[in-house]
Amino acid sequence: MRIDLSGKTALVTGSSSGIGLAIATGLAAAGARVVLTGRDEARVSAAADRLRASGADASGIAVDLAAGADAVLEREPDVDILVNNLGIFEARPPLEITEAEWQRYFETNVLAGIRLTRHYLPGMMDRGWGRTQFIASDSAVVIPAEMIHYGMTKTALLGVSRGFAKAAAGSGVTVNTVIAGPTHTGGVEEFVYQLVPRDLPWDEAQRQFMRDHRPQSLIQRLIEPEEIANMVVYLSSSQASATTGGALRVDGGYVDAILP
Repeated sequence: MRIDLSGKTALVTGSSSGIGLAIATGLAAAGARVVLTGRDEARVSAAADRLRASGADASGIAVDLAAGADAVLEREPDVDILVNNLGIFEARPPLEITEAEWQRYFETNVLAGIRLTRHYLPGMMDRGWGRTQFIASDSAVVIPAEMIHYGMTKTALLGVSRGFAKAAAGSGVTVNTVIAGPTHTGGVEEFVYQLVPRDLPWDEAQRQFMRDHRPQSLIQRLIEPEEIANMVVYLSSSQASATTGGALRVDGGYVDAILP
């Protein structure tokens, strides 16, 4: 299957590293012009420079999308592909999560994506083509006891995505959620070491984490960011025109269910 996104502009939030950068890299490799976002200007610029060095058409915007999207909307009033990847997570005993933390997680992980979708979706519908995706997590359906505030936000994205897909019905625009399983990123490495002894070498720490905290995984390893990106690139393509309103799993078989 040859995916060609030439002539398309893709905005990927939270894309200065990790899954977001892998997604931006995959979309750029398929020919899309990509716009990266992140809060740290130096990291966003470095990520965009890395993509341009490989021949990609890439730019970056330093912005805190939890506080507002004006900087992005002014620079990029229209996009063809929107990937709402921005998300924060941290292990926290449930009864110690403060009201302010509940609100911060909802504003960052849910409202930021809603805000961008509300802006970009009408233009996609008017043009008769567009792709909007939300990056959720296995935590949306298997709420982790150590971070239910994070899991709650990812559950919310399933409803948000399905609802916006209905709003775009018959327009040629698709809206989907990608349910990512436990993925190997710098942030996840730090999270792993919150749950296993810090003096363990990484390979051993990863194995203990998967064995003790994610034993349902059928691949029995962390997923690489590029494996998530492969699904996002496909869903961004014309070949995925009949896939909308869905929650598609790239979770290594972690969610114990037959249906997606």
